[in-house]
Amino acid sequence: MRSFATRTDLMPHQLDAATKMLPSRVGALFMEMGTGKSRTAIELARVRAQKIDHFIWFCPVSLKETVRHEILKHTDCRPSEICVFDDRINERNIPPADWYVVGIESMQSSARTVFAVNKLITERSFVALDESQYCKNHRAKRTERITRLSERARYRLAMTGTPLTQGVVDLYAQMRFLSPKILGYKSFYSFAANHLEYSEKYPGMVVRTHNEEYLAARIRPYVYQVTKEECMTLPPKLYETRCVTMTPEQREAYEYAKYRFLWEEEQYADPFMDRVRIFRLLTALQQIVCGFWNDRGKLHEFPHERLEQLLHTIWMIPEHEKVIIWAKYHYDIAQIGRALEQRYGADAVAYYYGALNEMKRNRELEKFRREARFLVATQGTGGHGLNLNEAAYVVFYNNGFKYSERVQAEDRCHRIGQTRRPTYIDIRCVKSIDDRIRAALFEKGCAVESFRREVQRVRDSGMKERVKELILSL
Repeated sequence: MRSFATRTDLMPHQLDAATKMLPSRVGALFMEMGTGKSRTAIELARVRAQKIDHFIWFCPVSLKETVRHEILKHTDCRPSEICVFDDRINERNIPPADWYVVGIESMQSSARTVFAVNKLITERSFVALDESQYCKNHRAKRTERITRLSERARYRLAMTGTPLTQGVVDLYAQMRFLSPKILGYKSFYSFAANHLEYSEKYPGMVVRTHNEEYLAARIRPYVYQVTKEECMTLPPKLYETRCVTMTPEQREAYEYAKYRFLWEEEQYADPFMDRVRIFRLLTALQQIVCGFWNDRGKLHEFPHERLEQLLHTIWMIPEHEKVIIWAKYHYDIAQIGRALEQRYGADAVAYYYGALNEMKRNRELEKFRREARFLVATQGTGGHGLNLNEAAYVVFYNNGFKYSERVQAEDRCHRIGQTRRPTYIDIRCVKSIDDRIRAALFEKGCAVESFRREVQRVRDSGMKERVKELILSL
């Protein structure tokens, strides 16, 4: 079982995690990003090598190449002993391997992949579900398929640094993947009846949880949880902000977007409770402060200072330093890429975002690690799982609305192997939606939900004019 033999040592907390997982066939590594979940999973495979035929590693599609890299880094495995699922593999041509890496999203969208995995998993399989929060929705096809097929496997392991992004409601599906015996409920509805209280006014919205101590006691024997602060001495993070203001053209469009929203709201009986419409408003305002507005399929562009501020910020960073630039919109990616290529050359810039297929993203990532100085990426695609310790400078051209997205992106370069203090630089448009997003992230929340709750409180108090003031104050 040479391909399961390891070549790197365990850190103390990884040894503790493996020791806790070994007595049971199922378990969860709720280890914060950068603490080495992958190495711990590989150790469990090494110890159990005589009892398994192969290891099946489910992970987000964007992380498949990263997982392959981690296996090669930590084991004596040859590249030929790792099979990374692609669009050519089906149930009739599964190559022999010790490690199989399968995209979680493919289990929802590809019947071909499902049939192949169905044939692959046996009683002597070890199945790991990496970034298990991707399967927190118990009704999602990928959750149901991965859970059902993995029931045959001798060993099952869930892995994530963010198990409860929306509260204990996320716990059920992840524990169900391991075993329904852990929580003791045969269905989600039994779980919900005992632990979740829903809003009477808005179906599906959890307003309160109950008996959390019971859940903690049930999962404790099967879960190892640790944060970076508890187990590692990483260099502390540094934060800086570069401010810009709106141009007159931006300000005009910005105010127009708010007033149009208010006018449209009058057409609805219960306007401000529509999360989608609030999301659209905040998105429109954020796009405008970034120099464009995709208004119902029509693109409006405005003069803006953000891109020039980015270039000036990069100019101040030492020339030998690699830089990660996180941007939210494809329009941003295109603008940033053109500006960097014009100033530094095409070879200096690599890209990682959703419009690139998996093969192109992997090539771009290797380009960044080899010769490119800049990686221009979206948090939605590159914010999970990637190890980007090559860089100690990170620029947030703009932010997503959720704190979980921000912290995931930060920790791409604040993890095992980072020896320098990473510097995070935010470009912020003052007196704009950027201020509200920043405040929500500081509170570890979501800008959309935070604003929706604020509007709801004002409406419940009966101060209708105050609602208008809230919109106009954005």
